[in-house]
Amino acid sequence: MDAGDTDISTFIELETQVWEALRNGDAEADTRLLAEEFLGVYPSGFAGRSDHAGQLANGPTVADFELHDPRLLVVSDHDVLLAYRADWHRIARGRRGTQESMYISSLWSRRSGRWVNVFSQDSPVEVPGVR
Repeated sequence: MDAGDTDISTFIELETQVWEALRNGDAEADTRLLAEEFLGVYPSGFAGRSDHAGQLANGPTVADFELHDPRLLVVSDHDVLLAYRADWHRIARGRRGTQESMYISSLWSRRSGRWVNVFSQDSPVEVPGVR
């Protein structure tokens, strides 16, 4: 991948690799994609890189996923923000759980010629009329 590439497809592919790591239970791949100082902000609280990869200690956490409506904001020559909606099913007790949906923002930074995820925030999708 060209380090100067800021085409949205590049970041959709990188984000897909993170989701594939969750689907495959691949903590090593997940860790490789996240910056050492990664910060995740989730409805459950804050998480670092070791927390994010650590959730895979017992295997995959996602059964399947789809990414929708991606938007790219180029912040600088070395930083881009990918925002999208994700629909997925968690794996709960070895089974495919109910569908979940979140709006996700991921900040990717170019470091030593490769892109790493520095920050991610998940916001629940609100269903109109349901609270």
